[in-house]
Amino acid sequence: MEERWYAAGGSPAPDRAGASEPPAPPRLRALAGQLLDELALLESPLAADEPTELADIMAACPHWPGPPEAPPADGNRTHVTGQAGLPATGRDRTSLTDQNGLPVTSPGRAPVAGQDAPPVADRGGLPATGQDRTPLTDQALGLPVTGQGRTPVTDQNGPPVTRPGPTPTARRDPTPAITPARLHAAWLGRAAGCLLGKPVEKLPLHGIRALARATGNWPLTTWFTGRGVPPELLAAHPWNRRSAPTSLAENIDGMPEDDDLNYPLLTLLLLQRHGRSFTTADLARLWLDELPAGRTFTAERIAYGNLLAGVEPPWTARYRNPFREWIGAQIRADVHGWTHPGDPAGAAAQAHRDAVLTHTANGVYGAMFTAAALAVAAGGESDVHGCLAAGLRVVPPHSRYARAVRLGIETARTEGDFDTVVDRLHAAYADTHHWVHVLPNAALLAAALTHADGDFTRSIGLAVSGGWDTDSNGATAGSLAGLLAGAPDALPDHWTAPLKNRLVTSVPGYDRTGFDTLAALTHQEALRP
Repeated sequence: MEERWYAAGGSPAPDRAGASEPPAPPRLRALAGQLLDELALLESPLAADEPTELADIMAACPHWPGPPEAPPADGNRTHVTGQAGLPATGRDRTSLTDQNGLPVTSPGRAPVAGQDAPPVADRGGLPATGQDRTPLTDQALGLPVTGQGRTPVTDQNGPPVTRPGPTPTARRDPTPAITPARLHAAWLGRAAGCLLGKPVEKLPLHGIRALARATGNWPLTTWFTGRGVPPELLAAHPWNRRSAPTSLAENIDGMPEDDDLNYPLLTLLLLQRHGRSFTTADLARLWLDELPAGRTFTAERIAYGNLLAGVEPPWTARYRNPFREWIGAQIRADVHGWTHPGDPAGAAAQAHRDAVLTHTANGVYGAMFTAAALAVAAGGESDVHGCLAAGLRVVPPHSRYARAVRLGIETARTEGDFDTVVDRLHAAYADTHHWVHVLPNAALLAAALTHADGDFTRSIGLAVSGGWDTDSNGATAGSLAGLLAGAPDALPDHWTAPLKNRLVTSVPGYDRTGFDTLAALTHQEALRP
């Protein structure tokens, strides 16, 4: 297939963008579709370890935190362990599965308007064999631990510190955990982390480091700025063209629009309209009604196009969608976690119904991991390491996503200098995965949160400093660190004051809304039965 692509004049995947320049001619587009169909027929060697159906994911997780969400009271809605977003019939389940163990609606046929869609195999990678299938040695994380679960490390400035190892059970605060103030801090944290990463999105790692060092901002402790940067350095590593006018220190005036904030707003709108019993089909209709197509990217854009062509969920995620294990579902998961305080299983199940509109396997795990980690934080867990442990309990332990998170945590626990941590992760992933793929970003996010040990500035600074999908990683790190901080005034003022308590968005009804208002609305959904 590779030979046929290059023989026809096809180009390699672009290094820093999702589409080639100039646009591909019609004959190459037709060939690309044909090759995607043929690739979809290949059986993945990882399918057994990386299921997409929720029931199979739960069965693969030996430490699943509890029962899934109860089935919705509305009998017309789909049970969370049935087909995602498709009404079930008979006994509310189907026995038909494709070669990956994923349900199909009829033998050999996908619900594509006017045509058959090929069965889609989960995307491959390195086979999980031999040492990759080592039994978990730590009940929660699968990381070897010593002594009392504490691993001596040094911080990036050298002095030795001791970071607590993950614990198998979350520690609860005796006071009510989820409050508007805590959610306010989570919204602010997500916005600040996203905004910090926006001007350097798509830049190579050495460019990010050079730009920050040129202004004395390394390790990152404040916003990027163009003031004082040598012109030749800016010529070699120009800021992100779309983001620089609104995300450099000298230009920030509130939170500009970004998909990392649009999707949480859409989730809030989804819960307001449908409650916790929403289906994937409900989400699809919401997108068509309220999400401008031009604000979607990668897997979300493919799924959106599939919806317009008559493809129904969950095939929207699988039909000719080469981005279905990228980071998009992970950036949509925060509100699912925030509104399930103390219920990581429920948060993960709800995030699953969202994620399968656009993603499969590892792409779905990113959403479930994030939602579960945030749910235990919302429920009173005060230790970031316990949050990461909770996230891993809802991810199949032999999947590439679980291995990526464990690699990030282990590397951060054994390396005192975070630049060295990042270099090791880039050595592991940079040559084999696109910068928006979920796996390298999951490893980096886990490493940053582990190394920062709950500190807000270090959490977002380290997440962004590692490159790859800088704004998305900064947003997720800021969301969790903000929630753990507990209140807006617990966050450093230089991160929150420039946001001016407002954000720009194209999601109807939310443009210029204050983060305090968003927190109050989210709190209402968290209290809803």
